[in-house]
Amino acid sequence: SRDNPVILFVHGGPGNPLSPYASAVYGSWEKDFTLVQWDQRGAGRTFGRNPPSADTELTIEQMARDGVEVAVYLTRHLHKKKVILLGGSWGSALAVHMVKARPDLFYAYVGIGQLVESAENQAATFGKVMALARAAGDVRTLSTLEALGTPPWTDPRNFGVLRRATRLYEKQTTVSAPAFWWVPAPQYATPQERINYENGEEFSYLQFVGLKGNGMFSKVDLWKLGGTFEVPVFLLQGSEDLVSVPEVAKRYYDSLSAPEKAFILLPQTGHDPNERMIEAEYNVLRTRVVPRLR
Repeated sequence: SRDNPVILFVHGGPGNPLSPYASAVYGSWEKDFTLVQWDQRGAGRTFGRNPPSADTELTIEQMARDGVEVAVYLTRHLHKKKVILLGGSWGSALAVHMVKARPDLFYAYVGIGQLVESAENQAATFGKVMALARAAGDVRTLSTLEALGTPPWTDPRNFGVLRRATRLYEKQTTVSAPAFWWVPAPQYATPQERINYENGEEFSYLQFVGLKGNGMFSKVDLWKLGGTFEVPVFLLQGSEDLVSVPEVAKRYYDSLSAPEKAFILLPQTGHDPNERMIEAEYNVLRTRVVPRLR
């Protein structure tokens, strides 16, 4: 409906589009919002239609320009002055680049699991997981992480090893999302769609970490973009998030100047979305963002 406010979702990964799961996770929002899922360059259906060559290099600057182009298209196609921007995980870093480049396109920015700066985020994650493993007497995780050494790393496999450890410990303290959320919608469940998703995920992961630790993630540094925002900023953070740890996100939030801002910490929630997180996102949109559109 062109009568409803438009939300542009900026997915994480960077190779993990929300498109296959959007109806299950966000379908109830459709009475109030027009929802736009964007498969980013090198991911999902975009990968399938425009497969990058082996020597293609993704950059956060290029992908931010892509996102701005999508937002411009939406304002024209849906006859809107602006859209609402919602980004999670990797998408939170990309979305900040977008909103800093073209604040005139966006009513507000809602960030979930906000990444801030690569070295800071990775060091905080590594330190927290090591502390949890020591407290639990988890010799296996400790020995695995000690073998990696402290970040930053040059081996692209190390990021995946650490991510498996964060999932192990988040699972112990969080409420999981319903299993049906992660069943692809029928139009995304064909063999070719699955191949596109998996190939895009593999391609994007290597672009994210880099073959020598020099991928897009190594260049994420929101501090360099400055702390002044021309649009309202709302950051939602899982209290148990071990990837974009709350302490790092909160320090960033505290430095920001915006027309309106809020930092919302959600208990029993980690980096991956659950029902509590999705409900909180909806409430922020309905009670804090929509009233500003009138």
